[in-house]
Amino acid sequence: MTFQRARSDEQREIRRRAILDTAATMLDEMPVADVTLNELSRRVGLAKSNVLRYFDSREAVLLELMDRVLQDWLAELTGDLETGLDPALPLVPRAEQLSAVLARSLAGQRVLCDLLGAQGAVLERNVPVEVVTRHKRTALARLTATADLLRRYVPELGAAAETFCFHAMVLAGALAPYSSPPPGVRAAYDADPALAALHLDLPGSLRSAIRTLLLGAVPRG
Repeated sequence: MTFQRARSDEQREIRRRAILDTAATMLDEMPVADVTLNELSRRVGLAKSNVLRYFDSREAVLLELMDRVLQDWLAELTGDLETGLDPALPLVPRAEQLSAVLARSLAGQRVLCDLLGAQGAVLERNVPVEVVTRHKRTALARLTATADLLRRYVPELGAAAETFCFHAMVLAGALAPYSSPPPGVRAAYDADPALAALHLDLPGSLRSAIRTLLLGAVPRG
């Protein structure tokens, strides 16, 4: 893919979308750590200097992509909760249902989990203040929307819903790498079955962790 020089706002927006779409495709093929600005530029058909006209850095591309992925995930989660929860159940079985739905939904979003895992330690390290401020404001809006959604089904969470949602997303980002180990680690598991206890099943481990987190977040009394 190659582009002529963008001369209008519409053309510039097309470029931005192409860069984000290309980054999303790369993340379907490789982890965040392997996504380079050089390869992104090559795939999108722009010089690296031209990509940097639209985004300040590789990290800025991935932070904006994270917002798009979060938005899509939230729409999907809304439907999953509508069909997967019975609001009339008592708290504990409702919490079991919500934990199962939320864990399954997050585990199915491997790109989101990878981005969440890299967010604090990598993606927010090489961006100017205005970029990270914009990202944080958008992320806060997504977090608030997710908390509002979960409160429909577990109103007992109250004001703790935002903290619960944040911690659940951090858990997803932290646990995901242990379910998809690199070849060397996988070979070690194959060679020594006793080590397999460290090879996590992401939906199952997330469900257990989210359930504990959820019941712990509900205010007592």
